[in-house]
Amino acid sequence: MSPVAVGGPALFIGTDTDYVALVRPELDPADPGVRQAAAQAGVPPEEFAGAGDTWAVLIEHDGEGGGFELPGVRDAEPADFAERLRAELVAATGGPFTVDGGALLRLDARPAGPATDDAGTDGDAGGGGGAEAYVFTAHVTPPDDPSDDAGTPLTVETGPLPVAGLLADLDTFLGSLA
Repeated sequence: MSPVAVGGPALFIGTDTDYVALVRPELDPADPGVRQAAAQAGVPPEEFAGAGDTWAVLIEHDGEGGGFELPGVRDAEPADFAERLRAELVAATGGPFTVDGGALLRLDARPAGPATDDAGTDGDAGGGGGAEAYVFTAHVTPPDDPSDDAGTPLTVETGPLPVAGLLADLDTFLGSLA
């Protein structure tokens, strides 16, 4: 099958193997992969691409992935979650904190310890007392679906994430929603 380029706002919190993500995928009907997939499905490319307005939560933990759609979620809700996470990271004094995303998502953060430089020494040159990296535990509760166990709560713990990189990712995500 041809690769299909997917765009749209996306916020990934975690590592390549353990993460939670808020995404609003957008397919370009002019993309050759989308056109080919639409032809195989027997529908026009515009119909295959869809509106691109449905948010989803994706998770990956120990090689097991999954996700679910969030119908009815507007851009303002993921933006609010990202803004609150950003505010907590900026205000953090090195202690744990929680960002509540409602019934579906909660992030518990705890300091991962001081980052080290390439020489293996403490990379903090007299910084402001905040943690340089955090480990997040994402508590994800999919919406209830009586046909399966989709409503079973899931927990994903990330590896240490550098604060500076996460702040840059949050700014990029928020900018994509502006």
